[in-house]
Amino acid sequence: MTLRLVLVDDDVLVRSGLRVILESEPDLTVVGEAGTGGEALEVTGRTDPDVVLMDVRMPDMDGIAATAALVARDPLRPRVLVLTTFEDDDYLFRSLQAGASGFALKRSDPDELVDAIRVVARGTSLVLPDLTRRLIASHAPSRARGAAALPELTGREADVLRLVAGGLSNAEIAAELVLARETVKTHVSSVLLKLRARDRTQAVIAAYESGFMTA
Repeated sequence: MTLRLVLVDDDVLVRSGLRVILESEPDLTVVGEAGTGGEALEVTGRTDPDVVLMDVRMPDMDGIAATAALVARDPLRPRVLVLTTFEDDDYLFRSLQAGASGFALKRSDPDELVDAIRVVARGTSLVLPDLTRRLIASHAPSRARGAAALPELTGREADVLRLVAGGLSNAEIAAELVLARETVKTHVSSVLLKLRARDRTQAVIAAYESGFMTA
């Protein structure tokens, strides 16, 4: 399956470089570009991409506001992958809160960026799991604490959520809990539904903000 991408960055040279890198991959195609958050909304509405690569700091409408607007328009697609220099953790966390599925560093090797896009599209693990987990753990405000923070989850679903929050993929969770991958996939889907989370990243944020991870 070919993944359809939209590139959003106010630097034309950055977009041009990304296009060259990404379109060298047989399963990736760039279907649109935008230089502002406002343009991003127009382009994505017209091209229906699978993944949007979103810069954060842009004129007109920044990447955080644009991400929130995309999620409000359709909670299922496109997935948003934030591109960042990792200079400001607060900007990154706010992007994740707005609905971004993950982030990648602009200085990443091309192979790492391509892998991040595929991970976001598949939704079976976190992008940069160690960095994402540390970022969420240090910035998510815990509003409640205790064993009953998320009482609607079954025991097995709670086990799965803890491992998702630990950055494990479906395959790794299956090995850890001695379950079939399809069973893990079913549990993850149930957790996302109960937490009203659009993806694993949003589930991890909910786990930390609810106090579940400190119970």
